[in-house]
Amino acid sequence: MNEMTDIGLIVNKLRKEKKITLKELSDKSGLSTGFLSQFERGMTTIAVDSLIIIAKILEVDLDIFFHKKIASSGQEMLIRNYDREVSSVNSKYIQFNLVRNVTKVDFLPRIYEILPSKYGEKATENYVHEGQEFIYVIEGVLTIHIKNRTYEMYPEDSIYLDSHTPHNWENNTNKIVRILTVNSPNPYFSETADKISADLKNK
Repeated sequence: MNEMTDIGLIVNKLRKEKKITLKELSDKSGLSTGFLSQFERGMTTIAVDSLIIIAKILEVDLDIFFHKKIASSGQEMLIRNYDREVSSVNSKYIQFNLVRNVTKVDFLPRIYEILPSKYGEKATENYVHEGQEFIYVIEGVLTIHIKNRTYEMYPEDSIYLDSHTPHNWENNTNKIVRILTVNSPNPYFSETADKISADLKNK
């Protein structure tokens, strides 16, 4: 059973608990009853923006649909596209780890699905952190801020940054933006995490 199958089952359970029929969910979400039926049975996937709509209808937070998978050292190295670990969900993005045990690797590859910015939101503030990072745009148009300059990045554009340079990125379009990022050193790597904690305590 993959993660999307799990999500479909959760939607089915929540819908029945709230006594919402498949037809009612279809009318409120704009998704067909046939599609929703297949989704609840794990027979098809769903776009993140559609899942957000369903979460609002069911009056639950988006992260209720995702479960972190604890990786053991005995698991295979290969990660199928349907079996990625969701490592973070919030109102701005969904983050997927591309390695099984994030505390054991030197660099950290991830995919972000960045949700469209909301009108009236506070402008993105630049920030700095340790290390270096690589960003590659898979889908959509990414707005990236570096120092006092702003760039629009399109599919297959990439950039390499010293993470000590003030920077940030956001999605100013009405569609989801998907990017691949690689951070070095890995902030979750055991030794790196211990060093960061020690540095913070000494400040």
